[in-house]
Amino acid sequence: MAHPAIATDRVAVITGAASGIGLAAAKRLAGLGMKVCLADLPGDALQRATAEVAELAGDEGRVLAVETDVSRREDVERLRERVYAAFGEASLLMNNAGTEGDGQIFGDPERWRAILDTNLWGVIHGVQVFAPAMIEQGRPCAIINTGSKQGITTPPGDTAYNISKAGVKVVTEALAHELRNIPDCRISAHLLVPGFVFTGFTKARGVTEKPAGAWEPEQVIDFLLPALERGDFYVLCPDNETTRETDEKRIRWAAEDIVRNRAPLSRWHPDYKDEFAKFLAE
Repeated sequence: MAHPAIATDRVAVITGAASGIGLAAAKRLAGLGMKVCLADLPGDALQRATAEVAELAGDEGRVLAVETDVSRREDVERLRERVYAAFGEASLLMNNAGTEGDGQIFGDPERWRAILDTNLWGVIHGVQVFAPAMIEQGRPCAIINTGSKQGITTPPGDTAYNISKAGVKVVTEALAHELRNIPDCRISAHLLVPGFVFTGFTKARGVTEKPAGAWEPEQVIDFLLPALERGDFYVLCPDNETTRETDEKRIRWAAEDIVRNRAPLSRWHPDYKDEFAKFLAE
């Protein structure tokens, strides 16, 4: 049995749906008989994705495309209005739109703002705009926010991206807590934490062929759906080069920087290189 939010004629709303994980989700859910709204920035990619999903759905009337900049609350409010006008509900919301790159600690402030506005505020807007309406429906629903392992272990480099995804984790945890304390609320919240995935982000770095260690976006959805069925909150995905065991050790090491009062980001500190290697090998 699937999560009860995923059923024939129920409605999925997916941001960042023109490519990557978002498009893979849209295609899979359309194939399962759901009506699907694809939300993304205007352009050819959204038009192509919508045509592909409509072909799988077998009926253009079951698929809606809405040009949306999730960093703008008014766009997300318009998205909700379009979805409810067309389909009457939203049973699954996937806040998936994201951007990355050039967010070093002393980087361009405007690039920082763009990353935080899309990755973090985009999720906040989605939650605040859609969740109240979904609660009022009184039916089983799900909200999935796409996070990142970089928001948990926060490796040095793209600091703005790490901060945005750490914020998504906190927002989603708070959402789950809030929802479970609302009487008769039937919405579950889930934090999707992909591994190394061959998406537009990877291609933007000049990688034209899928690296051996990466998953395809479709594999992420294959992993996500059974996790939703089980009621998992943290959907921590492995990939072809990183196992669940390795992820758990990296996460535990990062948390113990605080517990043990080690140097921050000690995993990348030369004084802890050998200790971390030994810990990982145990």
